[in-house]
Amino acid sequence: MSTPIRQERTICVLLPNKEQLDITVGPKSTGQDVFNRVVELLGIKELHFFGLTVVQDNEHIFLDMEEKLTNYFPKDWKQDSSKGIQKRPFPLVLCLKVQYYIENGRLFCERKARHLYYSDLRERVLRSECRQQEEVYFQLAGYALQADLGDHPLPREDLENTPYFEPKEYFSPWILAKRGVSYLLCHGPKVHQELWGMSSRDAMLLFIRESCRLEDVPVTFYKLQKDKKAEKGTALLGLTLRGMQVYQEVNNMRQLLYDFPWSNVGRLTFLGKKFEIQPDGLPSARKLVYFTGSSFRSRHLLLHLSSSHRLYLSLQPALKHLRQLEENEDKKRYRESYISDDLDMDPPGSESSPGLSRHSTSSSGIEADVRQHSISPEMASMEEEGHREGRKVFQLNSQPRQLLHLWV
Repeated sequence: MSTPIRQERTICVLLPNKEQLDITVGPKSTGQDVFNRVVELLGIKELHFFGLTVVQDNEHIFLDMEEKLTNYFPKDWKQDSSKGIQKRPFPLVLCLKVQYYIENGRLFCERKARHLYYSDLRERVLRSECRQQEEVYFQLAGYALQADLGDHPLPREDLENTPYFEPKEYFSPWILAKRGVSYLLCHGPKVHQELWGMSSRDAMLLFIRESCRLEDVPVTFYKLQKDKKAEKGTALLGLTLRGMQVYQEVNNMRQLLYDFPWSNVGRLTFLGKKFEIQPDGLPSARKLVYFTGSSFRSRHLLLHLSSSHRLYLSLQPALKHLRQLEENEDKKRYRESYISDDLDMDPPGSESSPGLSRHSTSSSGIEADVRQHSISPEMASMEEEGHREGRKVFQLNSQPRQLLHLWV
């Protein structure tokens, strides 16, 4: 009697807070199936800004949620797991990561979702290398300590004065090397102490806002080649809060070449491995040409670009509304400074307008269909201009779509 083939497989999903989920799926499961299971296990419905990634060539690739997992994993993934145990001693791994960065944490209604987003930013801040903004890292460490631990512990005469936090968990390695542990254990608590009485929620919101001042934090990088025959990436495309940036790498250092807010991008064209950026208002001869290395990467880069742009457009009215609420709260607190708690819709501490980066906030539109985790029915697919000779061409316009009606 033949033994039935085991159809179930185990996927390990790594979370931003360093926890993991083991999820059982079938060989025909899609990314959306895994994502739905993550939502169910975490008890979080508001994961709109997150996606699932798989690591390929030391780079995180966001899954097309409608594709089968077999398109991302080795061919033997379909085999009977009992027979393939020697080939696959470890479960296959996906990561839950922030796919769309935002600078105002009040867009999150669910506390758990906000905390996952905060955890992702915490890790990115620890890897950040904006060395001309050292003071920002100290302020962020203070916010993180307040968010994680609450108020600064009061000194007690009967207890030895021992450190209450690990500097490496709150400061980047380059700051540790530059300042030393003793310096950070001395000055970190001083910044923390200044936040006495601030709620964990408000500290988290301020951390989210201020971390977006660091240009290498709210950004997703993709390696590109300037030359079709190049074996490794010689350029980087950064998908930012408000558009795209192109860098070149020189001596392991990123140098910014081009900064394109969405309003300055006229057209994006993908043809196999070829990727073209047409700046708005410039002749076609001025277009930028890069190579992705494979049509697989081109397709997934296109999906991320188009969905990011569409979400950017859709969020503008909500962000504007939040800024107006926060400005009104500022004015009210200025007039009635003796009232400090439970004034408005949101607790104090999130009253300042979101920190703006140096990019333009003008709106435009990539004409593309986005298939993963739609946020509301209003975010309907944008019209694709068309396919010409195997190309995928996306024209930009300046008319934002109607916005989501949640998050107030």
